[in-house]
Formats: sequence, structure tokens, C-alpha cells
Amino acid sequence: MRQVRAFALFWWDFIVGDDYRIALAVILLLGTTALLTHAGTDAWWLLPAGILAMLATSVFTAARRARRESSRLS
Repeated sequence: MRQVRAFALFWWDFIVGDDYRIALAVILLLGTTALLTHAGTDAWWLLPAGILAMLATSVFTAARRARRESSRLS
């Protein structure tokens, strides 16, 4: 049983990593793109645009957090 738990924790850490919001956004983007494509809409652009938006949000959040911590240390 310990090996099963270790295997599950490995995949959780590999997929989710440090930020569960990015993993959730990727799942939502994949699902939305699949649904729109299945409905006949040309939605290939949604996934790269969403990934870029999440990347920008993640970088902005990390920079804001680092700025806040550096001002606290000064």
C-alpha cells in the first residue's frame, strides 16, 4: 500500500507541482477546447492563448510576492 501512495503522490507532485491553479486552468482549457472543437468550432487558438494568460498571471503573482517580501526585509 505504501508503494501505491508513493506513486500517487509522485503524479500529484508532477502534474500539480507548486501551483494547483495552473493545473486546474490547463484542465479547464483542454476541456473547453475539446468541447468547442467537438461542436464544430475552430478553437485551436484557445489553448495557446489560455496558456500564455496563465503564464503572465503566474509571473505577475510571483513578482508581486517577491516585491512584497523584499520590502518587508528592508
